[in-house]
Amino acid sequence: MKKNSLPILICLVVLTSCVTTESFKMKIEIPRKPEIDIEAFSSVIITPFLVENEVEGFDLRKEISDYFTRTFTRKTSVDVLTRDILVEDKALFESSDFWKSQESNRESTLFLTGSVQYTSETRKALLKKAKKRYEDPFTEESRLEQRKFYTLNMNLFLIDAKSGKAVYKREYKETKGYENPNQTSHFAFFDLIQQIQEKLLRSVLGLEQVQERYLVIK
Repeated sequence: MKKNSLPILICLVVLTSCVTTESFKMKIEIPRKPEIDIEAFSSVIITPFLVENEVEGFDLRKEISDYFTRTFTRKTSVDVLTRDILVEDKALFESSDFWKSQESNRESTLFLTGSVQYTSETRKALLKKAKKRYEDPFTEESRLEQRKFYTLNMNLFLIDAKSGKAVYKREYKETKGYENPNQTSHFAFFDLIQQIQEKLLRSVLGLEQVQERYLVIK
């Protein structure tokens, strides 16, 4: 090594050690390209969903139809209609002839349909909580508590009436637990379908999605 190389090497080490890197986590809205162009259609017809299990005292078909009618009326400029097209067999969702026969003005109509399961269960969990008696050397105690869980499983189709084929199909499954073991199915349903709605609208309308990103500053 040359005699003057050592001082240069020392300087480089010192300068490198002085460089600091900081990172900041931040949330930003990321736009996404819609999977289909809803606005290219003049109307959306919402049909009763195929309910695979009835919920006592709760009209699942009506609640889903009403909810999506309000959603697409607010979020799009297309005409939103409802029609009693009953589907009693899942195979009909893939039948182009069936859907082409349902609408005479097929040029710009989209059917929103699908099947749904809505279930609930009560689970027991062993939870640990801090004791209030600070003189006790054991700071935690175990306690058996119940949680009520609801699950909404939805297979959703958007079908072009002109071709009779699905231009969008997706399975959504949302589960949420509640501390109140007597939580009603009505209340939980709107929590769960709101989560499905947000995912659906991001896919078909290209709405922004909040994501976490790291900003690195050197």
